[in-house]
Amino acid sequence: QAIVAFVEKVTRDGTPDYIEPSERIATFDNDGTLWCEQPMYFQMMFAFDRIKALAKDHPEWKGEEPYESVLDNNLEKFGATGQKGLLDIIAATHAGMSVQQFHDIVKDWMHTARHPRFHRPYDQLTYQPMHELLVYLRANQFKTFIVSGGGIEFMRPWVDTAYGIPP
Repeated sequence: QAIVAFVEKVTRDGTPDYIEPSERIATFDNDGTLWCEQPMYFQMMFAFDRIKALAKDHPEWKGEEPYESVLDNNLEKFGATGQKGLLDIIAATHAGMSVQQFHDIVKDWMHTARHPRFHRPYDQLTYQPMHELLVYLRANQFKTFIVSGGGIEFMRPWVDTAYGIPP
């Protein structure tokens, strides 16, 4: 009700709260707002899945942290590797390819990987009420944007099809 009242107030021409259509924007956080973020951020789930997929080409990872913890699904041990471990995983899974290659890998993962709790592809784990809100705001001439802690190149390949937000 508060959202509807706000939209009605700012879209009623001639009132003190009127906002020109060209000035109407709405920004949304992604993780936990547009889609779920448990048991961890999906980009981290992506990185862990990529480590497992790439491990056949890196036998040395079996005895090297932080890779060994990821391969063993030992999150507690992985956590002990700290920021350096996280950055090593991101570097190993997000670098060394073209932007288009990375986008293709992300899009494929979004459609094929399955969430451990919901057993559905990640691109199907968005909140329906938030979709409805995005549609409602756009119908009232708001431009919609995502502001996220997720990496921009991780987000760009799928936000248009998932949310109708241009990359």
